[in-house]
Amino acid sequence: MSIDSQAVADYLKEHPEFFEDHADWLADVRIAHPHEGHAIPIAERQLVALREKNRQLETKFAELLRYGGTNDLIGDKLHRVTLALFAAPEIDTSLEVIYHSMHSDFDVPRAAVRLWGAVPDDAYQAEFTPVSHEMREYAASLAEPYCGPLAVLESKSWLEEDGETLNSFAYLPLRTPERTIGVLALGSPDPARFAADMGTHFLMRLAEVASMAIARYLPAE
Repeated sequence: MSIDSQAVADYLKEHPEFFEDHADWLADVRIAHPHEGHAIPIAERQLVALREKNRQLETKFAELLRYGGTNDLIGDKLHRVTLALFAAPEIDTSLEVIYHSMHSDFDVPRAAVRLWGAVPDDAYQAEFTPVSHEMREYAASLAEPYCGPLAVLESKSWLEEDGETLNSFAYLPLRTPERTIGVLALGSPDPARFAADMGTHFLMRLAEVASMAIARYLPAE
């Protein structure tokens, strides 16, 4: 009568005393090494498995520490730009703070703000250049920032200069509780800079802070 491997495994689970009763026999059993190809005792094979598991845990722990450190740095930068925006005395300074922070703090090569709706009577900034209805609709539809390889509508012309090619983009909706007032578009030649699967928590916080800073200087509709 043949016995399959599952039946053997079930028997050993139900009879743990087997290992005590046959300790000498187990010491002589050899099984394949997982990496080197030669046979080793069962006990040594268990040690190899434990070492591998420990290495995996150490790698994962190191990643967590690295991500934690990176998040702390991003949080510090976001705090710094928030303070600078609070101190900005007018809209020109607010916009300059945003651009400077994107370039210097967050290493984003290209950034452009576009605003719409009610605008100041003396508005002359490029940020108030008219945008298409479709672009407004797109920004209003964003529940959270978009990240990915696609430039949206006419925004590519805002970001690309001197024939350069950008390969990843982010779009941050700028809005108040009442309405969407604009969009902050970001671009990079690095395809991984704004990957589709990246987290958007800090981008959302940045969008909220920038929205409130800019909205202070826009007339109510």
